[in-house]
Amino acid sequence: MKDNLLVMKDLQNKLPNLSILLSEPLSKHTFIKTGGNGDIFIKPKDIHELQTIVKYVHTNEIPLTVLGKGTNVIIKDTGIRGVIVSLEKFNHISVNGREIHSGSGANIIDVSRTALSFGLTGLEFACGIPGTVGGALIMNAGAYGGEISEVLISSTIINGSGEIITLREGEFQFGYRNSVFAKENYIIVDAVFRLEEGDPEAIKAKMDENTFLRESKQPLEYPSCGSVFKRPPNYFAGKLIQDSGLQGTRIGGAEVSTKHAGFIVNVDNATSSDYLKLIKHVQKTVKEKFGVDLETEVKIIGDE
Repeated sequence: MKDNLLVMKDLQNKLPNLSILLSEPLSKHTFIKTGGNGDIFIKPKDIHELQTIVKYVHTNEIPLTVLGKGTNVIIKDTGIRGVIVSLEKFNHISVNGREIHSGSGANIIDVSRTALSFGLTGLEFACGIPGTVGGALIMNAGAYGGEISEVLISSTIINGSGEIITLREGEFQFGYRNSVFAKENYIIVDAVFRLEEGDPEAIKAKMDENTFLRESKQPLEYPSCGSVFKRPPNYFAGKLIQDSGLQGTRIGGAEVSTKHAGFIVNVDNATSSDYLKLIKHVQKTVKEKFGVDLETEVKIIGDE
């Protein structure tokens, strides 16, 4: 692989105004405040810059990692090699009739609030999901009876070789916490949601209810990566962990939440290694007690 300084110079020659950071601490870009350094950290401001970066790394066989807000991710303490792209500048939100157009880096919470302000119903479930639109599409995010799959009608993506493609209904391959975006490692540029006209007071009441449920049940007072495990068939991950007596179990600064067993919280300067060791301990214990394999929902990335 090319030297990091040479990669930076190549990209700056192609894109003189591009923001590039070398050896960036990725703990600054994750909700759990852990993770090592990223070799080359870039924040493209538009689709032209993003496409140019993707084509360059593809041609030069440089590893590429895309980050949103880092809400559902654990980056290993060894960090990430190659190029890391943050899509936080892709944060536009606009409304056209019953459709909301959003950049992949926009907060899905902000999109749901925009829907409320225009009297559009269908995104109330997303009012408490802390991630970006891109992350919500990748994971087919859902809560309180709603899912992204119910409202998404199109999305612009860039594939691994740098081609810009628009996907439409019927092409998303949505499943439980899965999608074509995840399967193909597409880079999501934007999304279009189709909603229905509704009563603003009823929409707000539903959002207030969902917010209350979230705040009363989830350990929002500590950094966390959200629900750590997927829901196993016929079970609830949190209930299995709770019934295994694991709440309050701590490794280093990472702890199985005493408020919601499905969360692992950073209570005392945890490292990613603390998190990963605790995840393995939880999986092993639940398997021994109930014979159930817990699969991680959180995305674990980084150099071995």
